[in-house]
Parts: sequence; structure tokens; C-alpha cells
Amino acid sequence: MKEVIEKTLVLSGTQINQKIKRIAFEVFENNAKEKLLVFAGIDGQGYAFAKLLAKEVKSIAGMEVSVIKVSVDKLAPTQSEVTLDTAASAFKKKVVVLVDDVLNSGRTLAYAMKPFLEMGVKKMEVAVLVNRSRTSFPITPTYTGYELTTTLTDHVEVKLGKEAAVYLL
Repeated sequence: MKEVIEKTLVLSGTQINQKIKRIAFEVFENNAKEKLLVFAGIDGQGYAFAKLLAKEVKSIAGMEVSVIKVSVDKLAPTQSEVTLDTAASAFKKKVVVLVDDVLNSGRTLAYAMKPFLEMGVKKMEVAVLVNRSRTSFPITPTYTGYELTTTLTDHVEVKLGKEAAVYLL
């Protein structure tokens, strides 16, 4: 017999789109003088969120945007290498917005910053759709879609795309 996991809807697709639009305006306001913004999304829903944010910033401001995929082993970040799907020259001396769907402990984002810090970016910001406010690492997002206080056993599931939603499990 399969165990039924109860899901509580936290954000609907419409609400997610509103959060993306608001964050995009904030990113533009803080970086209006930049010629190019680099959105670096953590592989998975973070990368999908980065693409949506970049598209919205481009439509609002007409500024040039670039999206990079950041791959890091979320379960063992200290034992794996952080890889990017783009050459370092694409973000050197640029403003980089590191993007993930959920900020829980901060571990993934902390390790994902390494290649950007080594290459010398102009400025680094962090955007998350959901901030669980339970960080174990000194990571505070510059842009937050939704602040959600949870227990240690709770899980947040983000789905982006046609049936976008955020659930608490």
C-alpha cells in the first residue's frame, strides 16, 4: 500500500508569476545601470526560476541578460565539483544573481558561489522563490519571493512550468 503524502498549497501559479514580476522589478531597480545581468540558476527548479526571472527582467527593462546553469551535488556539495555550463569570461566583472527555488540551510548556495568568487564578479546577489528562514550558513537572499517558516521535518516542493505551484509537504 502506497503512503499518501498530504500537500498544502502555499503559492499558486498566478502567485508565483506575481512574485517573479516583483523580483524582476527589484533586480532591475538595483542594477539599472548595468549593460548585462547574469542569472546563475542552481540545476533543477533553480535554473528554471532563473530563466523565468531573466525573461521578465528583459521584458521589463529591455536589458541584456544571460542565464547560466550551476550544477552542484545538493546532498554532498563538499565532495563534488561545482560546474557551470558557460565559460568564466561570461560573468567576469559582471553582476551575477545566483538563483535557487528554495533557501533552506544555505549550504547549496554557499558552495555554488565558489566559481563566481574565484573569477572576480563585480557584484553577487541571491534570489530565491521561497526562503524557509532556517539557514545554517551565512546566506541571506537579496530577493525573496515568499518567506515561509517551517519545521525541520517539513519539505517544500516547487513546480515551475504549466502547472506551477509551491507545496508544503
